[in-house]
Amino acid sequence: MTASPTPERPSLRSQRLNQITHEPHTKLDALVKAHAPFETQANFARFVVAQYLFQSELVALYNDAELNQIVPDLAERCRAEAARLDLADLDTDVPAPVAGAVKHPGKAEALGWLFVSEGSKLGAAFLIKRAVGLGLSETFGARHLGEPAGGRAEGWKRFTRTLDALEFSAEEEAAAEKGAIDAFVRFTVLLEQAYASAPELA
Repeated sequence: MTASPTPERPSLRSQRLNQITHEPHTKLDALVKAHAPFETQANFARFVVAQYLFQSELVALYNDAELNQIVPDLAERCRAEAARLDLADLDTDVPAPVAGAVKHPGKAEALGWLFVSEGSKLGAAFLIKRAVGLGLSETFGARHLGEPAGGRAEGWKRFTRTLDALEFSAEEEAAAEKGAIDAFVRFTVLLEQAYASAPELA
């Protein structure tokens, strides 16, 4: 027995995940702005460090065999390598891993994490325009913000359609929500870490 959809509780899982992550998402957006990643290339490089750390922690999820059966193009969606190439373009060392990465989450929790990672590609459409002002592009320094094959909107719609169609138990619903919230919390930690470390210590 699942809860009936109401104005407070949307019927689609993707909408529910958007709703419950609104607060951590808003806080993260404010934190990103506070670090002014688009003022200088050096500031932007710190932002890419955080992106690389986050994406590299999710490589195992993007390459997971069971998850790739659910989302057939999942492995191709990973942006860790693009972020690594961006760091090289920006003359920034690949950072050491930060303790606390997600380890072996269940299927539903993993999909919560991937929901956040995939959703960030929509916001990247605005960020890439700002990056161009720093002399960067989808082929230099800001690859990880580039347009995915097939387009941002279509890729997101395919992902959320698949996510929304899955049959979850109440425990799995809770696990997916936990994964999504944890993903925002984790990126916030990595962002703070990236800006706390001086460029020469990256």
